[in-house]
Amino acid sequence: MSRRIRLAVVPARRILIGRCVALCCVFLVLGVVLAMLGLNLAMVTRLVLTSTFGTVFGLENLALYMTPLLMTGAAVWLALRAGLWNIGAEGQFLAGATAAASIGLFSPLPSSLSLPLAAIAALLAGAAWSAVPAAGRAWLGVSEIITTLLLNFIASFLVYYLVTGPWVDQVTGAQVSSERMKTAIPSLYSVVHWGGPFALAVVTALGLGLKRSRFGYELTLCGSNPEAAHYAGVTVAPRLFLALVFSGALAGLGGMMEVMGTVHRLQGGLAHGYGYLGIVVALLARHSALALIPAAFLMAVILNTGIVLQTLQVSASSVLAITGLLVFAIAVSDELAAYVKLEMQK
Repeated sequence: MSRRIRLAVVPARRILIGRCVALCCVFLVLGVVLAMLGLNLAMVTRLVLTSTFGTVFGLENLALYMTPLLMTGAAVWLALRAGLWNIGAEGQFLAGATAAASIGLFSPLPSSLSLPLAAIAALLAGAAWSAVPAAGRAWLGVSEIITTLLLNFIASFLVYYLVTGPWVDQVTGAQVSSERMKTAIPSLYSVVHWGGPFALAVVTALGLGLKRSRFGYELTLCGSNPEAAHYAGVTVAPRLFLALVFSGALAGLGGMMEVMGTVHRLQGGLAHGYGYLGIVVALLARHSALALIPAAFLMAVILNTGIVLQTLQVSASSVLAITGLLVFAIAVSDELAAYVKLEMQK
């Protein structure tokens, strides 16, 4: 006789194998759908690979996509360490972008001073945007899922108000956009800027810092077992508050990198769903901050694949469909990987 039991701690090898199987299933389903649409699978695969990895333009796109995905993924991941769901990384991203844009558009200071000032402003704006949901969750028990999500819409409407009103482009007459900013993140190669390496450094420092610090241990303890944390003498509420505030700060910094490194102007639709895709990146990374890097790379490839599919007259919503299918497959594989068969003697 045998029965299945659920492991308290799932080995990383089982998770990896399960996710590889899940990815294969996603690609299989995607292949079937493309075949039903009358597209040649070999042609589509070749086009995606050459457009993404075989051209300078494709590689530059990957780098530009990865930068905000790393920051929003890190933001959501940090909140998850405390057992919190930050669904508001999109709004915090926009808040940081708006604060940075205010420096880039109106500051008379040279770039050497404007860039650090814009980064600080973005950090503070992202933190402030998450502070109210953080306080509500920490001390009043208000669901952070609802409050952070609703603030996304307010941030989006605020950006649209600014770029169609007080900050509208008076120079070129561009619609739903501000003027081009005077300050920009220096270029690393062509359109790829130094925000990418900085985002990699932030993610690495975040992982190492939380792994080796007392605050990181207390944060994990509060997220996994608040009652045990209380009995261990850890005050849970301030840790939850700080986790969400720091999470918002990371997302805000990502907004600064996007607006001052890639777009160079505040505009409607700036976030491109990076805040929501950051949730997928964080879920893929699980307990490792360094795993945010391959997870962000995978999502960047999916975004680039979506652009290629649009050139073949496939709907733009295909990216959302692929992302949703990927999350579903990963969730199922992670759950199944937690169960093992136990042989029982008669």
